[in-house]
Amino acid sequence: MSVRFHAVEEVYELLDSIESKDDQEMVEELGDLLWQVVFHSQLGRERGAFDFEQVARRITEKLVRRHPHVFGDLKVKNVEEVWANWEKIKSAEKDGTRHARPSALDGVPRHLPALMRAEKLIKKARKAKLLASGIARKPRGAKAAIARELFDLTMQAQAQGWSAEELLRRETTRHERKWRRREGK
Repeated sequence: MSVRFHAVEEVYELLDSIESKDDQEMVEELGDLLWQVVFHSQLGRERGAFDFEQVARRITEKLVRRHPHVFGDLKVKNVEEVWANWEKIKSAEKDGTRHARPSALDGVPRHLPALMRAEKLIKKARKAKLLASGIARKPRGAKAAIARELFDLTMQAQAQGWSAEELLRRETTRHERKWRRREGK
């Protein structure tokens, strides 16, 4: 397995240390994640593509550019305005480049875990009105029932010899294609 996939594992280990409020473990996991940045920057330098300094400069410039309410004079009323402004800035940065996002569904990483990817695509599809909000809301207290249903579905898939992760990934991809056709992108 390529070292690039270890970056994902390091992020999950960092999340565990943050949730457990273990500062010593967090320091170690942040170091492991930083190692990934340094390592891939070194590979980039050896290819003559980029180096660590460019990575650090790019993130600094991006943070300043995308947060004019912090680093500039822009006044915002609430977090919704912050997000709306951030989306406009991000879209403008990518327009006209090979990273342009013509579809409302663009920008969701393919390698996200299936459930996380499904959630993000569904949110984008709803926002773009590609998906009706036709599913009835469950009453209060239904959160535990939904959690049990997800767990039970996972057990059912496993009992059949199937991967719930792969099943959801395929179904999400099927819906994404359908939404993209509807969108015309």
